[in-house]
Amino acid sequence: MSKKELLKIEDLSIYYITEDGTVKAVNGIDIKLNKGETLGLVGETGAGKTTTALGIMRLIPNPPGKIMSGKIEFEGKDLLNIPEEEMRMIRGNKISMIFQDPMTSLNPVMTVGEQIAEVIEIHQDLNKQEAMKKAEEMLELVGIPAARVNDYPHQFSGGMKQRVVIAISLACNPQLLIADEPTTALDVTIQAQVLDLMNNLKEEFNTAMILITHDLGVVSEVCDKVAIMYAGEIVEAASLKQLFENPRHPYTLGLFGSIPNLDEEVDRLKPITGLMPDPTNLPTGCKFHPRCPYGTDICAKQEPKAIEIEDGHKVKCLIYEGLVDAEVKR
Repeated sequence: MSKKELLKIEDLSIYYITEDGTVKAVNGIDIKLNKGETLGLVGETGAGKTTTALGIMRLIPNPPGKIMSGKIEFEGKDLLNIPEEEMRMIRGNKISMIFQDPMTSLNPVMTVGEQIAEVIEIHQDLNKQEAMKKAEEMLELVGIPAARVNDYPHQFSGGMKQRVVIAISLACNPQLLIADEPTTALDVTIQAQVLDLMNNLKEEFNTAMILITHDLGVVSEVCDKVAIMYAGEIVEAASLKQLFENPRHPYTLGLFGSIPNLDEEVDRLKPITGLMPDPTNLPTGCKFHPRCPYGTDICAKQEPKAIEIEDGHKVKCLIYEGLVDAEVKR
């Protein structure tokens, strides 16, 4: 492992095994993340983004969830092979997660100060008083007056609650922060403030971050690298510049085609036809072929491999294996 490498995921597959069938949520993904880097994990609802994050935290609900294969190395240690006790010391301390909805992430009967202090007490050798003082500092850090340390969650707005959740997740200065759609329930101005705040804190603490989102605008503000997920697979992975200047996978192009462009005058956007496949019954071959404008018969039979088309830019598509004769146009 190189000195800077923090997280390395290899061939991770996670299924949910139910009476109605097996949900293949994550299918053989690879991710590499260095210290201080931010990776945007982008995809539609049901692409497997949150399941990937829960896999890293080892919080997949079991049953029905099961990690079928793969390795998750964090600081050189395979998280899938360490005892739960050790994992508990990593969770919230070295790896922290901001969950999707701040409204339901906070405990309504505890003050926000107590909730921040609880994390600090568990992982750092501080007594209640010292932990409370640190909780006040954390509130100030995320732009909430320390005087509100004894307020309850219902006394805060949505944006303020999200700041409290960020304060909890950063209280132990983690090496890796996983943010699951941290701006979903917020209006646009508050979204911008929360993203600014996360950017500043990331730079201040040199925290690596995985940002889960379906919003390419958010990705362009915050991320260094991007991985596009579709039906539990990473179909394109690149640096931010490569992905925005030279998107190559037909699905990625479809995502860009669905965004209004201020420079071009068009009457209609070009949405991706069809729907995400049912994860209990995924298509054969390339998972995207039923919706792909370039799809041919071979796409339904052969599963594409990840091909590196330029340094650090990988695409999973048969066009780049020379098996489909098509030129992908933006």
